[in-house]
Amino acid sequence: MTTPRTTTRRIGSLEVSPIGLGCMGMSFAYGPADRDESIATLRHALDAGVNLLDTADMYGRGDNERLLSQVLAERRDEVVLATKFGILVDEDTGYPTGDVDGSPDYVRRAVDASLGRLGVDVIDLYYVHRIDPARPIEETIGAMAELVTAGKIREIGLSEADAETIRRAAAVHPIAALHSEWSLFSRDVEESDVPAAREAGAAIVPYSPLGRGMLTGSAAAAAPGDGDFRSTLPRWQADNLEHNLALVAEIRAVAAEVGATAGQVALAWLLAQGDDVVPIPGTKRRTYLDENIGASAVALSDEHLTRLAALRPAGDRYPDMAWVAGRSA
Repeated sequence: MTTPRTTTRRIGSLEVSPIGLGCMGMSFAYGPADRDESIATLRHALDAGVNLLDTADMYGRGDNERLLSQVLAERRDEVVLATKFGILVDEDTGYPTGDVDGSPDYVRRAVDASLGRLGVDVIDLYYVHRIDPARPIEETIGAMAELVTAGKIREIGLSEADAETIRRAAAVHPIAALHSEWSLFSRDVEESDVPAAREAGAAIVPYSPLGRGMLTGSAAAAAPGDGDFRSTLPRWQADNLEHNLALVAEIRAVAAEVGATAGQVALAWLLAQGDDVVPIPGTKRRTYLDENIGASAVALSDEHLTRLAALRPAGDRYPDMAWVAGRSA
């Protein structure tokens, strides 16, 4: 049987729980959230030993960072805090404009703004949220290295960076983590990005490890409502959706064999890819948080892992895959 081999994992100098908590949905993208329940979920995560909390300056135009500040004010020492910068948003809609700013000046302004919203003196893990295609990554990482020296951040991460960019960034300063979409339904990073991250000694922090909810098999995830951006994604369109739901049925079959939920199986598959993998499933409810944590105890056989690895979804992750190309100038 194959099981996760450690009770904690490492991201650079940081010791983290095997499964973290993605906080985006508490403020952005997945429809309305209950603020009180979100705060309760954050506290419950820490009570349960989940210490990696992941946010970004663009989630709710800073509101997600302000939300986390309430819990950080009480329990900062228990949190490994990750946030991100670089994606520019439309002030009216709050959604990305498609532009990215990785300039040294923007890096310095962004970190100070995040520190203020979070109410902390230092960010544990600071990510370039998307690679600026018009600027050499060396400039961005050089500015971030200055933040490490200044004591404003502890570790540097990259989000959706391609293999060449990872190597170039690591030549400037150690890279602690690659934050990219990776799940049973998102496998493109396995070809070159994950190997490059491992060469650089970086952990892999998969976001959307539950396929934006589809891998849980929930009816709500299959039919997103108003204000839910999943309705714009190729995997939720017509024939693609029908094909993908059929694959979810296979995941549920494995789940029945091991006495787990479909979502737990999807997370257990990722955890089994290596002790350097730290998924951050997002949720805004305590019930789902507990379910996600339970994935750490799910054992998958080699036969199960092989069956699951054979699954391939229909449709790309985004309408425009250039958004996650991760190539530096």
